Amino acid sequence: MAILAAYAVPHPPIILPEIGKGEERKIQLTINAYERAMKEAASFEPDTVVISSPHAVMYADYFHISPGDEGTGSFAQFGAPEVEVHAEYDTAFAKTLATVAGEAGLEAGPLGGRNAALDHGTMVPLRFLQAHTKDFRLVRVGLSGLTPLDHYRFGMSIARTAEELNRKTVFIASGDLSHKLSPDGPYGFAPEGPRFDKACMKNLEEGTFLKLLQMDPPLCKQAAECGLRSFWIMAGALDCQALKIKKLSYQGPFGVGYGLVSFVVKREDLKRNFGMRYEIARRRSLDDIKSAEDAYVRLARESVEKFVVTGQYAAIPEDLPEEMDGRAGVFVSLKKDGELRGCIGTFQPAQKNIAEEILYNAVSAAIHDPRFSPLKDDELPDIVYSVDVLTEPELINDAAKDLDPKRYGVIVESRGRKGLLLPDLEGVDTADEQLKIARKKGGIPDDAPIRIWRFEVERHH
Repeated sequence: MAILAAYAVPHPPIILPEIGKGEERKIQLTINAYERAMKEAASFEPDTVVISSPHAVMYADYFHISPGDEGTGSFAQFGAPEVEVHAEYDTAFAKTLATVAGEAGLEAGPLGGRNAALDHGTMVPLRFLQAHTKDFRLVRVGLSGLTPLDHYRFGMSIARTAEELNRKTVFIASGDLSHKLSPDGPYGFAPEGPRFDKACMKNLEEGTFLKLLQMDPPLCKQAAECGLRSFWIMAGALDCQALKIKKLSYQGPFGVGYGLVSFVVKREDLKRNFGMRYEIARRRSLDDIKSAEDAYVRLARESVEKFVVTGQYAAIPEDLPEEMDGRAGVFVSLKKDGELRGCIGTFQPAQKNIAEEILYNAVSAAIHDPRFSPLKDDELPDIVYSVDVLTEPELINDAAKDLDPKRYGVIVESRGRKGLLLPDLEGVDTADEQLKIARKKGGIPDDAPIRIWRFEVERHH
């Protein structure tokens, strides 16, 4: 047996009458869809139910699989301590999954969170499912900070485990959509919120999992989505399967998107190998980016690759553009799968020319950025570089008048402490936001007097 069916579901605690106290009627369509979905799931008489939850234990580079023989949780944090959910774990499935994932090059297992209570992302779908059947065992998995492809491959590992153990298995991908659908919602409004929900629901109900894996990271971040990684795992669990897909509902009355989609497996379909197609498309895109690099970006990349592989700094090429013989501050940024992987720079020149500034700052961004672990050699093909060459900083007197976050970067200084923020950064739209972030980076209190400099950049990417 493999995966028989899968369900993308939300997990709003307010959906339960003990918590909603009448407010749940505003999402009655969601309640009705949940009932239909979990009744259908129960009809498969699953031996094992796997639930991926954004609120289970989560690590940057590790998929957590809840350990132990059982799990219990309550909705006490939502004002209903009397509402409890209990489930017996499929310990053999959990142990085999860790092994299978390891064979696929993924770190997964029970480290951390031992005997942790069930989270609401797990309990809400369980509450609906257990109304129809309790004759199954649970496997509860967390998400990670790894790539879309890694989540997909973890889902493939789940399907392979079900096959190896001959378990009739249902997968439930727990996850809300955007949390920024309405100005009067608890998280406010962002235009990316409705855009994300529309695109994500379209990709789910049409089964276009390649587009699901390729969803724009800035869009997802600004939408404050919750469940995308959970859906990536589900897509991997359905790899190479022909599906009967049905959109059951979508609502967002509380400023958060709630979508339900069912996926019933019909037969094998090798054309639906979206993980492989995603990797091919990603590799082509990276090759195109690399072929378009200018001398600045190429020097950054070659500097990092040389140092990570050999531990030695690269030599400065002899055929550098004339403008790289000048002196300026330089920042080098590294991204992987659209996410920052390192950024280090100098706002005043520290080397004899721009070329050396790039060389040393690129290596520092890859190895010494304290926010990240040092870059590994197997990551090198996935890194995209950008280089910002700074103009001479200019002291200003009126932040409201003299700053423009799209055009100018800022440096703030107070009692010897300095913080810098580059211009034209995603999500930074006002001078006040710039200054707040720059203060934080420099460890400068919000109420401390500051001096402010602005600068422009010549961006190479």
